[in-house]
Amino acid sequence: DILMLVILGRLSKCITRAEILQFGKRHLKRLQSKGLFPYGLPSEATLCRVFQSIDDEKMADRMSAFAEVFRKEISASATDIICIVGKAMRGTLYDNGRNPNIVSAYSLRSSFTLATDVCKEKSNEIKSVPRLLDKLDVSGCVVTADAMSCQKGIIDKIRGKGSDFVIELKANQRSLRYGLEDSIKATTPTDIYKEGPYLEHGRIESRVCRIFRGEELIADREKWNGNLTVIEILTSTEKKSDGRSTSEQRLYISSLDSSAERLSQITKQHWAIESMHWDLDRNLRQDSIKRKAERAARNLDTIQRMVLALIAVWKNRRKKISDKQKGTAQIIRELAVSFTNVLHFLAQK
Repeated sequence: DILMLVILGRLSKCITRAEILQFGKRHLKRLQSKGLFPYGLPSEATLCRVFQSIDDEKMADRMSAFAEVFRKEISASATDIICIVGKAMRGTLYDNGRNPNIVSAYSLRSSFTLATDVCKEKSNEIKSVPRLLDKLDVSGCVVTADAMSCQKGIIDKIRGKGSDFVIELKANQRSLRYGLEDSIKATTPTDIYKEGPYLEHGRIESRVCRIFRGEELIADREKWNGNLTVIEILTSTEKKSDGRSTSEQRLYISSLDSSAERLSQITKQHWAIESMHWDLDRNLRQDSIKRKAERAARNLDTIQRMVLALIAVWKNRRKKISDKQKGTAQIIRELAVSFTNVLHFLAQK
């Protein structure tokens, strides 16, 4: 009953425990008509105690099982892109002053989180990502990740699960990164794809994707267990307000032997997971909510990701284009108008 109350409250724009209980008091008769809280609502202290006592790992596993059911329905017949990256929970601090880091796997086609793993700090993502992959069926998918996952063990794990990958390459693999930077200067790309210039967020941006085959460029390719494709993304940005321009080079390695256009698109699609993180912070106020206990913090994260998953499933099942185009903020605003809207939303799902 308490978990249902919290999910309904989050869907109705409630942030704090006090707001969730106020929501419950306003709609107690409606809740009791559905068989919930026959003896009344819990206190705020009880709500806090429950979330500190629920096994956060089992809670996350239930979210994964919930997500997998709808993922099969939504993306069973299409190649999915699984984005993996970590997010710090700024509202919770360990004794050493660090925030817990939640590493998550996000389904691009389904638009929700499939699984999570918690680690003490950013550097521990190297251990978290293999545990996360063990929880998932990624066969036939493309796994994308940031440079922290550019590790032989992680790449071998992805290959072993029958998946392809596109992973950013930075200075944590120093010899590979700087070796490729030098090598591609004298190498002719096998394919080039150009985008722009286009105006977006007050900036004029142009983007060039160049593809190189790694057989001759990567000196220790045996270490990486197979031939790799090297992706170079060159971005030029000019601020419309003052005309200042910047340029950036990013490198990726991939198991895919594909066109520059497709690989460029995949590198951009990876950032969908950051949009989901923005939803957690901006619309569900994750970083603003203070939690002292690690278990309570992770359970909060799981509930919020389930709320976003419910919204994603609802949008995927809509036939009207206008419904599919609604953002999280708009949907939550509409649900917050009345409890009837929330019940109708869940009934439609």
